[in-house]
Amino acid sequence: QVQLVESGGGLVQPGGSLRLSCAASRPIFSIDAMGWYRQAPGQLREFVARITSGGSTNCADSVKGRFTISRDAAKNTVYLQLDSLKPEDTAVYSCYADWRATFNSAPLRYWGQGTQVTVSP
Repeated sequence: QVQLVESGGGLVQPGGSLRLSCAASRPIFSIDAMGWYRQAPGQLREFVARITSGGSTNCADSVKGRFTISRDAAKNTVYLQLDSLKPEDTAVYSCYADWRATFNSAPLRYWGQGTQVTVSP
C-alpha cells in the first residue's frame, strides 16, 4: 500500500500562489505515477497534473502555464506549484499514486486525504 499525505493548502487572493506537497510512504521511484486531481463543490473530480516515475509530466489545459508539478525523490514527495491563482481554482486538491505491489500485479490507485485551496478576495 501507499499512504499519501497532502499539505500546503490555504486561502489566497486571486493572482497569488501556493505550493502543495504530497508525501508518499514509499519511494516515488517505485510508484508508476503520482499526480493531483481537484474537486470543487458541485463538480466532478478533475484531473490537474501528474508525473511518472521517469519524470514525464502532464497537466490539464485549464492550468497549463500556471501550475507546475515536480518531485523530490529524497523526500518521497511530489509538489504542485500553483501560480496566478483564480477563483475557479478553488477546490479540494487530492494527491494520487499508481502503485503495483509486484511487477506483474495490477496497478492500484491510492489517494490522499485532500487539502483545501480557496482563492478569494
